[in-house]
Amino acid sequence: MSETIRQIKDRLAAITDPADSYVAALRDDPRKGVQQALTQFRRRLERQAAALAAFHQRFRYEQALWQQGCTYVAGMDEVGRGPLAGPVVTCAVILKPSFDLVGVTDSKQLTQREREQLYLQIVNEAVEVSIAVNDREAIDRLNIYAATQDAMIRAVNNLHHRPQYLIVDAVPLKIPLPQTTLIKGDQKSISVAAASIVAKEYRDHLMRDYDRVYPGYGFAENMGYGTKEHLAGLAKYGVTPIHRHSFSPVKKYLN
Repeated sequence: MSETIRQIKDRLAAITDPADSYVAALRDDPRKGVQQALTQFRRRLERQAAALAAFHQRFRYEQALWQQGCTYVAGMDEVGRGPLAGPVVTCAVILKPSFDLVGVTDSKQLTQREREQLYLQIVNEAVEVSIAVNDREAIDRLNIYAATQDAMIRAVNNLHHRPQYLIVDAVPLKIPLPQTTLIKGDQKSISVAAASIVAKEYRDHLMRDYDRVYPGYGFAENMGYGTKEHLAGLAKYGVTPIHRHSFSPVKKYLN
């Protein structure tokens, strides 16, 4: 008795080699459903191959530095420079050469569920992860750019494994360590991408907590950015302790 289409799909789902003998045997199966299953199988392998190639491409900075003798390379990113409310969160991540989470990429390209899963895996597999936060008061006192730099430097200095090199997303740091600053670094470096995922998940959880403390602004959905709901909340309820006084249009609601 021949296998059902469902059984064939289940078997194909476990195969990663396009030259597998089982796959070859299905090529002569006349059923339309089997041929569709084979097409889906080939597309899946093509997507996986493309993802793996992109992963290795995003590892090129780290690989080059490891080959030069840099044992500890820290990737750095920040989240929260643009919102009207909440802290800026920075993260430094040191990875091992054996790190193999192919799904790690720019956090903005991932779903919430994907980020949550990768966050746990990154923290578990990394050599070390360091997070530093600057709150609303620090942002208003220093300005957002300086507050971001300050938090990034603290994230580096809090690492137990002193990095020999930094790969930083967009923000050069005044720190006595060699560094490469990359525009859109979370799309070009695995370490920076890992840092972006950890920083975003950490900040998103903070903002969801703030949403319970300060309801009416939609913090759980907008994460402090100036959405229509957030601006309506500002107009109706005024400024909360986590709103950035130096940002417009928060300023006009202070009095």
